[in-house]
Formats: sequence, C-alpha cells, structure tokens
Amino acid sequence: MTVSDPGSSSLLLRRAGIDTYQQPVVFMHRDCAVCRAEGFAALTRIEVRVGDRSLVATLNVVVDDWLPTHEAALSEAAWNRLRPQPGERARFAHPEPARSAGALRRKVFGGRLDDDDYRTLIEDVVGDRLSELELAAFVTACAGDRLDGGETISLTRAMLEAGERLDWGAGPVLDKHCVGGLPGNRTTPIVVAIVAALGHRIPKTSSRAITSPAGTADTMEVMAPVALDLPTMRRVVEHEGGCIVWGGKVRLSPADDVLIRVERPLDFDSDGQLVASVLSKKLAAGSSHVLIDIPIGATAKVRSDGAADALAQRLQATAEALELRLRVHRSDGRQPVGVGIGPVLEARDVLQV
Repeated sequence: MTVSDPGSSSLLLRRAGIDTYQQPVVFMHRDCAVCRAEGFAALTRIEVRVGDRSLVATLNVVVDDWLPTHEAALSEAAWNRLRPQPGERARFAHPEPARSAGALRRKVFGGRLDDDDYRTLIEDVVGDRLSELELAAFVTACAGDRLDGGETISLTRAMLEAGERLDWGAGPVLDKHCVGGLPGNRTTPIVVAIVAALGHRIPKTSSRAITSPAGTADTMEVMAPVALDLPTMRRVVEHEGGCIVWGGKVRLSPADDVLIRVERPLDFDSDGQLVASVLSKKLAAGSSHVLIDIPIGATAKVRSDGAADALAQRLQATAEALELRLRVHRSDGRQPVGVGIGPVLEARDVLQV
C-alpha cells in the first residue's frame, strides 16, 4: 500500500535513451500534472507502476520542452526492467518509507546491527528503496573495521537470501576468486578452462570492475557473452562443465551488484563487505569448495602479511558459519600479472597463455 493512491497519476511512457548505469531514473517535465499533484521534486524517490510491474526510481525534473507534459521518460535501466509496450502508461506515487531507515542510521552512528537488521536493509537495497545517498552512507559506514565478524556473517547471509540459489546436485562444485588489486590479473578464464577440462564443475560468476580498469566479466565479454540468464548458465555448465558469467545478470546476489555500483566511484571496499560480496555469490552459485587467492604487495588491495592474515581469518570464519569449504592461497602481488591493461588487452594476454 503506497502513501498516496496513484489513481489517475499516469503518464505515457517513452524511452529516454540515457544510460544511468544500473540506477533506475524517470524523467518528468516540471509542469506535468503528476509532478504538481504529487508534489514531486528533483531527486525524489518515486514508485513507477506499469500493469503488474513496478520499481522505485529517482526522479529527474526536465525544464526544457524536449519532454511533453503528458509523457514520462525512462532511463535504460528503468526501461529494461519494466519493459513497457508501445503506448503503455505508467502510474506514479510516493513509495513506502524504507523499513531499514532506523538500522541504517544506527550503523552510520557506529552501532552494531543484527541478523534482522541486515535482512531488512538488504531487502530495501534489492527493492531499490534506498537512494544513492543512503547507499553511499551504508557503504561508508561499513568501511574500515566497522563490520565485526558476526556482522559479516549476518550481511553475507542476508545477501545470499535476497537472491536465487543454484543447486547442482551431488558432487563437489568448485570455484575460485582473487581478491585483486593487481593490474592485468586475469587468471580466472585460464583456471576455469583447466578445471572444466579435468571434468569438474565450476560455475563461475564474476563482477565488473570495482577499483581497476577491468573486471573478469569485462575481459571475458571481449571473447564471449557474459550476460547469461540462469537457464542459459545452467545449460552451459551442464554441457561444458564450467562458465564465466556476469553476476549482475543472473541476480544470484542482487544486492552485491547494487553495492558495487556505489563502491566503484568511492574507490574502496572493506574486508567485511569484500567477504560478504564474494561468499554470498559463491554460495548462491551452488559452490561447495572455494579457493581464495590473496595477492600481497605494496600496491595491491592487501598490502601486508598482517592484513592478509586478518582477511583470511574472516573468510574462513564466515565460510565455516555458512557451511562452505574454503581454502586461502597467498600470492606475490608486487607486480602486474599480465602485460595489457583494460578489457581488450587483458583478453589478449589470456589467449596467449
């Protein structure tokens, strides 16, 4: 139940043709009847409903005449999620307040959150009920050492429960992850190919870049599609033994993709968030045995043996709590792994191995 009845608060939809990354945005003219009736202002969070489909988007107000007052335009992210038909109209209303507002405020002021707090918070993250500012506040509040071991487990479990989870049946399901921070570190395509060739299952989900020029998914996309849905991912693994897919498409840990969207411009992620991000995706992909590579070097993400020990202990404790077999491998992070930097050149390095 929304705060106000959408009733006749409807506008004809059009595609804005504007890429706002993964953030749903709706554009309305400042003089349109909906803006005036609902009291919408720029950057307001509004519910957009098309038939039985809905999302919460950020409003951008248009003052020029490229957008008529009887129309609303959707960003690519909003359009692709709502999939409106030609001539279809949308209704607009104020959304319900985020239930996690209190928990978010406590975390910002240094409080400790429990399982229910993180579950509610992640539900709001996945439901687009938090603004970019609120998401940035949460990411910042968790940075450094502000997530203890118990909170890391709670956050990981909440992120896992918020998405789908694959089940591959009996037998070990293998996976690997490198903490990263090294230029040209594209070992995953090579490892996945070797493991699959040996007859093991390795359904690898990868992220796009967070703090580097290219993530594994970005590099793999140069050679093959990575935006596979779950049925396609399953067919590839059943036929080939392994795959490399972008985690954002299969929505195995959808909260992670939202948080990464915020972490990237901030250019940081904490140990707790890193552990929750990595392990929630591994568990959601159905993995039973995971190898974590931690490169150590002056310019790597992990810069000392002490920091590596702390991260390894948190990984092990979280994995044990969630019944995942995990082993940590420390590697030399003092120099780049490959020669090329960026998706195309890193893909070339992989093909030359």
